[in-house]
Amino acid sequence: MSNHPITEKLFLDGPAGRLEAVIDRPGEGALHGCAVVCHPHPQHGGTLHNKVAHTLARAFVRSGFEALRFNFRGTEKSEGRFDNGAGELDDALAAIEWMRARHGSYPLWLAGFSFGAAIAVKAAVSTHVDGLISVAPAISRFATGLESQPDCPWLVVQGDQDELVDVGETVEWVDSLKPGPELLIVPGGEHFFHGRLSELRQAVMDFVAVES
Repeated sequence: MSNHPITEKLFLDGPAGRLEAVIDRPGEGALHGCAVVCHPHPQHGGTLHNKVAHTLARAFVRSGFEALRFNFRGTEKSEGRFDNGAGELDDALAAIEWMRARHGSYPLWLAGFSFGAAIAVKAAVSTHVDGLISVAPAISRFATGLESQPDCPWLVVQGDQDELVDVGETVEWVDSLKPGPELLIVPGGEHFFHGRLSELRQAVMDFVAVES
């Protein structure tokens, strides 16, 4: 598989106007699936260009998937305004539907980081996806009271030195779910996985390889 993905910038029609997006696809080889990646909190600098979101997209591309990253409403060139997670869930669902229309016969995975991980969990509860990756999920703030849990292969990755999402909180939440996701604790990993992005990418690739 080529390490030089093909990148395309585009706009999707979202519920609150156009959503700015980027598609990364493998440079060669057959496509095995597609993925939608949700970025961290837009009011704290989160965009589709975030390094963890980019790492997630790259992990999927190296796994032979086409990966879509998009900016939530009101972020950079996306229209609309921030909506405390409710509208952002609608944005994620619109991005999933756009990807489904583009690649209807392929497995569709969903991934997110921090705020985006919480949104992705909620999206995976409300629509079927074939796999889910949640990195440092800000569940207590944006995805509490779930009526059910995602019904798909699901990996949660959490650093034990995360200064924004408490590792104990994540462990307690995962333990409350039955059967629950697979949980990977990264020793020494903090919120943005500085110096650990290649490790994160490999963990995602390994999970995708086993579950897809």
